[in-house]
Amino acid sequence: MHDKSGASITRKKHFQRLLLLLCAVCYAYYGYGLLYGTHPAKQAHPPEAAADDPAPQLKRLGPLPPSEHSDLCPQPKALYPKKHADLADELEKVFAGETYKLKAYKALGGAVQIPTESYDDLGPVGEDSRWEVFGKLHEYLEQTFPRVFETLDVTKVNTYGIVLHWQGSDESALPVVMAAHQDVVPVEPATADDWIHPPYSGFYDGEWIWGRGSCDDKSDLIAGLQAIDALLEHGFEPERTFVWAYGFDEEASGVQGAGHLATYLEETYGRNGVALILDEGGGAYGTPYGDDVVFAVPSLNEKGYLDVRIELTAQGGHSSVPPKHTAIGMLSSMVVAIEANPHEPALVRGGGSYNATQCAAVYGPEYPEKLRALARNAVDSDDALEELKDALMEAFPRFEAILRTTQAVDLVQGGVKVNALPEKVSAVVNHRIAEHSSVAELKQHFTDVVLPVATRLNLSVEAFGKNVSTGVGQGHVVLSDAFGTGLEPSPVTPMGKDDPYQVLAGTIKATVESAERYNASGVVVAPILQIGNTDTRYYWNLTRNIVRYKHLHERHRYNGAHTVNEAVFAEGWMESIRFFTKFILNCDEHL
Repeated sequence: MHDKSGASITRKKHFQRLLLLLCAVCYAYYGYGLLYGTHPAKQAHPPEAAADDPAPQLKRLGPLPPSEHSDLCPQPKALYPKKHADLADELEKVFAGETYKLKAYKALGGAVQIPTESYDDLGPVGEDSRWEVFGKLHEYLEQTFPRVFETLDVTKVNTYGIVLHWQGSDESALPVVMAAHQDVVPVEPATADDWIHPPYSGFYDGEWIWGRGSCDDKSDLIAGLQAIDALLEHGFEPERTFVWAYGFDEEASGVQGAGHLATYLEETYGRNGVALILDEGGGAYGTPYGDDVVFAVPSLNEKGYLDVRIELTAQGGHSSVPPKHTAIGMLSSMVVAIEANPHEPALVRGGGSYNATQCAAVYGPEYPEKLRALARNAVDSDDALEELKDALMEAFPRFEAILRTTQAVDLVQGGVKVNALPEKVSAVVNHRIAEHSSVAELKQHFTDVVLPVATRLNLSVEAFGKNVSTGVGQGHVVLSDAFGTGLEPSPVTPMGKDDPYQVLAGTIKATVESAERYNASGVVVAPILQIGNTDTRYYWNLTRNIVRYKHLHERHRYNGAHTVNEAVFAEGWMESIRFFTKFILNCDEHL
């Protein structure tokens, strides 16, 4: 027989132990929740955040999907033509046709075949015969796009600058200007055999269009004309006036081309008489932080520019009885000092580099986590901002050039014979001035570096028109603006919700997201600082709304620009035509 009462007592004890264990687990969970904030009661009634508590802001910083809003990197909505929706759809079908593509490729290839090289030592138009090749390009453009040149008002400025004016029906609406340049950098003869296809062949191999200018900048020149021609052919009549300004010496500082075009445009449309200017520049769109998110990077401002010449004169003589330091030796000491004293880098809140970094930190899926965390804290912490600056330069060496005024000793002259002491020597130092600096600050820095060396060598110094020392022993030093082309950092284009920039940014998103090859979760438009200068340097009086952007995928340039094997992926270049077309239609409707 079994003792039922004993079995009952045993079961009761087991139940009591189990109950005690469950209670212990519950209390542990409750305590953990109170400590770490996971308990439902604590989550339902979070404590008030302190006014200086950055935690709420940090939770919004990312990585976020491109569809989610961030105050640190506001994103426009994709902008499509509505009033002209049927026309836009029809043109999409036209651009997708093989016949149209081949004709467009041929147009670009033909323009590449004309070697419109510009040189730093070109004389004025009319005095230097090397300009005459641009006349051949004009003939080609007029023959290739007769509808454009017969319908739009065409003005030639300083012989080879081209202005196309498409009058809109609404004369009260400020015009939109699109710019490109006709010239290319020269091909180094010694590298001609290094090209897969000759540099001025314009050859289309079934995938790539080869030759100098295929990326910079005949691609934009021809894409713009293709867009105009297609719109004309399909009966588009704009309400807003559109203008195209094509310079011809952008690669040689733009004095003869955009310099004269700017005067004409201001006389025609007035100071602040343009709604928006779009020129080449920025960076290609692509996927730098993971294939899932496309980043497009227009530029809203440019660095400044200054070439400083150091000219040193000293007593000559026979080299058999040299002084302790020759003129070349003394100049070399100054060059060494210049390179030993680079300009200090800076990451400034609200600047182009800071804003681009925040966009990458917020939306870049594979952006380095260390930088993402620093970017979060840099919103409020100066120490974190400084640490972020150093970390950016370490992670991305290009930031060494972006965040500081750069200096490069590019030209040196001196000496005429091996047994004669040089009497006059010089060097030219090229500078790209950081967005937080100025021409005046650069000149002062340069003077402060050179003056102690000159004093030690007993040289007198004239710095940018002012005598800054009185030494008269070994010689004299003159510091000057080498070519009179000093340029302050550009104004920054506004990007508020009602500014024209939003039309451009929305057009970029729409063009990328509607592309046949598009395969990503979203598009982020992240404005950056332009470290080089474009023709827009001459257009500041026309509008404060200037954007530099080239709609081309980063993988669709074979080997970049200004080097051997410049080539553009033909299918990818078609996206430029789609972009310009949407941009014109959107500006006509939404600007």
